[in-house]
Amino acid sequence: MTDSRFALYISIASLVTFLIVAFFRKEGKTEIHKPVAEQMQPIAFKNAKTIPIPEKIDLAGENVPLEIDDVKERLDKELHINSYWHNNTIFLFKRANRWFPVIEPILAEYGIPDDFKYLALIESGLENVDSYAGAAGFWQILKSTGREYGLEINRDVDQRYDPVLSTRAACKYLKRSYAKFEDWTLVAASYNRGMRGMQNALDNQKVDNFYDLMLNDETSRYVFRILAIKQIFESPESYGLDIVKEHLYEPFVYRYDTVRNSIDWVDYAKAQGTTYKTLRIYNPWIQDDDIRIGRDDYYVMSLPATN
Repeated sequence: MTDSRFALYISIASLVTFLIVAFFRKEGKTEIHKPVAEQMQPIAFKNAKTIPIPEKIDLAGENVPLEIDDVKERLDKELHINSYWHNNTIFLFKRANRWFPVIEPILAEYGIPDDFKYLALIESGLENVDSYAGAAGFWQILKSTGREYGLEINRDVDQRYDPVLSTRAACKYLKRSYAKFEDWTLVAASYNRGMRGMQNALDNQKVDNFYDLMLNDETSRYVFRILAIKQIFESPESYGLDIVKEHLYEPFVYRYDTVRNSIDWVDYAKAQGTTYKTLRIYNPWIQDDDIRIGRDDYYVMSLPATN
């Protein structure tokens, strides 16, 4: 092969290679080098829209001053969070259907406004949970506070987990707080911050109401979380929630038995025709497998009603 023919073949091969590369660059690689943000397709969120703020709202009959910009915005934030936090809010409705019939008459008995049932709802979701600070039960009561208001707390028993007795203890605190502040909104805030802490904030900032206070984020949000849940519970359809009553948890139906002697709970449950697990569900204040009962002491046990 002559040098001239070899050079011609090389030229033709180079041209073909160039055309092939150019073709594939045009047809196949252009999109690959686009920025990631340009490649992503927009996601269509159905029913995601801004939520209107009510023209008027109150807590325990006390008006919320929505004409104050930051007050309106703080309520706005909590309404959106709880409206679009669907799984959590739906389960609040489910548990409330079981436990509000227990809580509401106790609040009424102590003269506490019915709106305070929502305080328990935001404290625990009406679950017997424990906090990092050592608070426990529906009302998130500390050991020292529980004992102060008459709850038994020891190795065998922790009545902070008893829905009835813990509600009574919370009512005693709320009643005492109202005697101090004569303002239910401050009472609600004091449940989070403490009566002394709330009074110190009022004195230091020289104001006389919750909505004029500059507080830490937790306490600042606290009242607005109650307000938002109240608003959503009173009109769930307005906040995009389709609550089917048949899907809610039914209240427990009880029968009662009095225990006066030390006992093994597993054996007791079996003798009552139930299981230890069910006994603990119906009596969450039980803390151990057995209990030591003094000569003059006794416990009233809640058991599943029998037909």
